[in-house]
This record gives sequence, C-alpha cells and structure tokens, in this order.
Amino acid sequence: MRQIVLDTETTGLYANNGDRIIEIGCVEVLSRHVTENHFHQYINPERDSHPDALAVHGLTTEFLSDKPKFAEIAQAFCDYIRGAELIIHNAPFDIGFLNAELARLGMPKVEEIAECITDSLVKARDMFPGRRNSLDALCERFEISNAHRTLHGALLDSELLAEVYLAMTRGQETLEIGGMSVEEEEAAARATPLSNFRIVVLAATQEELERHEEVLDDIEKSNKGAPCVWRTEPVSADGALEAEPAK
Repeated sequence: MRQIVLDTETTGLYANNGDRIIEIGCVEVLSRHVTENHFHQYINPERDSHPDALAVHGLTTEFLSDKPKFAEIAQAFCDYIRGAELIIHNAPFDIGFLNAELARLGMPKVEEIAECITDSLVKARDMFPGRRNSLDALCERFEISNAHRTLHGALLDSELLAEVYLAMTRGQETLEIGGMSVEEEEAAARATPLSNFRIVVLAATQEELERHEEVLDDIEKSNKGAPCVWRTEPVSADGALEAEPAK
C-alpha cells in the first residue's frame, strides 16, 4: 500500500476554537522507500498565530499573508492522500484540524479519503512504554540526525518521521509473504538486503561471565563431575570431530 507520512503546523492547539492550519507537509513512501513525490503547502489561515505556537513554528502572519487559503489547495491535498495509509505522530491532533478545514468546505473527512490512519506515537508507546516518545526522542533513539531542526516545520518533520517509522518497523516488510509458494518465499527472502536489518549485539559483562561459570560448576557437580555440554567445542557438520572440553 502507498504510505503518506503527514504533519501539519497550526495557529494554535484548538481546531474547535477557530485555530487553523498554516502548513501541510507530506512524504510518500513506496515499498519502504521514500520517494520525491512530496506534498508541501504553506496556507494563509486568515488569522494570527498564538504566541506560543509562533515560537514553535516561526511562521509569521506577514509570511503567510500571500499564501493560498485552504480552500484553494484542498482538492489537490485530497487527491494526494486518496487511498493511502497515513502515518501521523499524534494523529488525533492533525486529523482534527484537517477534518475541521474540510468540514468548512463541505468535503469528506480524511478517514473517508485515505485507506487507513496509523498513529506512530501509539506504536512508539507500545514499543517503548514509560519512555519519551516525541519525534526528537525517537530520532535520538534511532540515531537519526535532526541537528538541522531548529524550528518545527511540517515537511521537515514528515521527512524525519518517515525515517523514524521505517526504523521502527524494520523487518516487518517480510510479514506479508503469506500465501506465496515456497519458490516465491525464497525469492522474497533473497531480495531482502541484510542492510535493512539492525542487529544489536550485547556482550556479557565480566560479572555475568563469572556467574555463568558458577552455574556450570553447579551443573557438573550435580552430574557427578561429567563435563557440561555448554563447556564443549561444537561438533563439525559431518561429525568427523568429537566434542572436546573447551580450553
């Protein structure tokens, strides 16, 4: 399915109290690759931003005064997201604002236009319960550079979220091979580059190694001194070599 990573900037926090969208940024993802088919639009909200919101996005009333109104870009936006899975961080916020804008024009809700909506914040909280799961925190956790992000921007945040979401779901692209023939499954496995996977190796500490040896000593004592299998060298594939105690 075509995926669209979406973010908005707004004049304030409350769509039901007259706040408006001032920027929409969308990034397209096809087959887990970010394409160059972006959708980005600044919007004249016909009102000032709340000072707190202005401090976050830096988009002044003067800058937005000559930009198109939402009504002028609404159809292009709807056509862009139609039939796609939308990936949004804290989706209720952005969807609430988008639906408020669409309702003013008598247009269908986002849920009726897109195929489905995935909230990456909910997914992050499931993966990392009890930890900070803001976009900045996730960029740090997945080692994605956001040094160029001094202010929030819808397109920049969508680009960062696309990288974060691909990192969060790495490996899941192979879960859709059900129903394939054995030959098709083997071909799909060969086509998946190992570079897509991040393998984390955690070496045992010296204390853990010492405790492990103590457990093996206890096993050998309870087995009347017979060598513990975890202290033997592996046997070769053809069985030519016998297992010997590890040095």
